[in-house]
Amino acid sequence: MQQVQSGDTVRVHYHGRLTDGTTFDSSEGRDPLEFQVGSGMVIAGFDNGVMGMSVGDKKTVNIGVEDAYGPKNPEMIIEFPRDQVPEGMPLEKGMRLNLNNSAGQVVPVVITEVRDEAIMLDANHPLAGEDLVFDIELVEIVGAPSRIIMP
Repeated sequence: MQQVQSGDTVRVHYHGRLTDGTTFDSSEGRDPLEFQVGSGMVIAGFDNGVMGMSVGDKKTVNIGVEDAYGPKNPEMIIEFPRDQVPEGMPLEKGMRLNLNNSAGQVVPVVITEVRDEAIMLDANHPLAGEDLVFDIELVEIVGAPSRIIMP
């Protein structure tokens, strides 16, 4: 049976959760996720997790911080002056906002603290610093190149 190799385009169903069991993403009720293995389209641990799987295989993959979204970067914590926040805008810890950086790109942030003179914003990926667990089912290897497979 053909096994996933780097460069293959695959379709998978998945259920992603934190180590405490909290679900953060799932393909349930949606089309399978399609990506090219080894291309950087998904986190390294997910890429590595599908390697060697055959169509119909299911497995659970534990992905450490370094192969997921990396550790939280303290340089991504931003102190933003309150006087630059639109007048009357409600501000609460945990609230998600979008900022524009100097290049005009939109950067999603989360309010971590509301102070009198400033708000503290975290621009790290929401899953940075987290170990992740994925249940993966390989649905299809799409257009895989022809290979000689040992019996």
